[in-house]
Amino acid sequence: MFDNLSEKLDKALHVLKGHGQITEINVAETLKEVRRALLDADVNFKIAKSFTNTVKEKALGQNVLTNLQPGQLMVKIVKDELTQLMGGDAEEINLTGSPSVILMSGLQGSGKTTFSGKLANYLKNKKSKKPLLVACDVYRPAAIDQLHVVGEQIGVEVYSDRENKNPVSIAEAGIKHAKAVGANVVIIDTAGRLAVDEVMMDEIANIHKVIKPQETLFVVDSMTGQDAVNTAKAFNDILNFDGVILTKLDGDTRGGAAISIKSVVDKPIKFIGTGEKMEAIDVFYPSRMADRILGMGDVVSLVERAQEQFDEEQARKIQKKIAKNRFGFDDFLSQIQQIKKMGNMKDLMGMIPGAGKALKGLDIDDDAFKHIEAIIHSMTPDERSNPAKLNTSRKKRIAKGSGRTIQDVNQLLKQFEQMSKMMKMMQGGGGKKMMQMMQNMR
Repeated sequence: MFDNLSEKLDKALHVLKGHGQITEINVAETLKEVRRALLDADVNFKIAKSFTNTVKEKALGQNVLTNLQPGQLMVKIVKDELTQLMGGDAEEINLTGSPSVILMSGLQGSGKTTFSGKLANYLKNKKSKKPLLVACDVYRPAAIDQLHVVGEQIGVEVYSDRENKNPVSIAEAGIKHAKAVGANVVIIDTAGRLAVDEVMMDEIANIHKVIKPQETLFVVDSMTGQDAVNTAKAFNDILNFDGVILTKLDGDTRGGAAISIKSVVDKPIKFIGTGEKMEAIDVFYPSRMADRILGMGDVVSLVERAQEQFDEEQARKIQKKIAKNRFGFDDFLSQIQQIKKMGNMKDLMGMIPGAGKALKGLDIDDDAFKHIEAIIHSMTPDERSNPAKLNTSRKKRIAKGSGRTIQDVNQLLKQFEQMSKMMKMMQGGGGKKMMQMMQNMR
């Protein structure tokens, strides 16, 4: 996410990152480039101009020109201002009420129905809630079917009434049903609007007025750029919503919506969608996002995701195997499965400081492990347990069975050996050293 913006900001700040002489002239020149980068990312012109003016005032006010490390101080000022522009602190979702009612709104095609499922999945697994999804799109039969498919996928009940064409009455009946079945969160998926159309806007305003939700969320496709900001403003004028959800942030987005939306509607971005899987939902942390935009990675989020997938029992078994030199390819495969559960590969790489820049131009996708898995699955159980047995003839058979080359097999064996060594080192005092190295990269 934000690849183009990150690259352009990096180039703009490059001059100031060294320890050479910094003058008022090259600060002004750099900020002109920063403004250009923001405009290219589809940030509103007034916001981009105001942003660079604030950065300039703070830079000169903090004596950047006479500081021993002026470049670093300048990057910090830019980072702090980006954080403030995107909202400052992360905002929690309001789950008061019995049940808590969450109303989803947005244009058609913004990913609202899918995100309703992601949110239900998040609340069920991370907040120990019992959610109920309510299908209030009476215009598109496929939307009701889609919500039922999503609900089945995540193990959450969906309330719908195909005969009823009144969304207000469906929403009320859904809340009543939630109380009857003991659901403590109700997520109401409304009809997506094709444009800001008066009749449809009146309808959602009416639902809002009758059910009085604890939380009204506006779902917006981040790839629509400045249009997303304008639509958010139109919806906010009618609904006075509580927060924004940015979907499709894993696409080749220019990122302008994420940076501009808070300034325009003065409402926080609460969640972001980072992929197609039901787990691809993140709480929006402005500070962490600013780090990522400036190419500093997001080690905190990476560690949090790793901890969520961490299986203590499995880790103990693997530890024992490493200690006895019995770490095999089945264990390697289980580690890959855990990494895959953490999310989209490109997104994960962006969380490692400097990785985005180092891997620029490389195609990193969710199939990154596909050929590795194919090679491992072509081994016999005995070979997976005892990699030392892999001689030339066995390697040739494995290469043929997996549709890869013998070089690919050799490369995997080399990677496996390196990983085994690293894991052994981590069991000693190497773990602390590695974490220190990661922190120093920031």
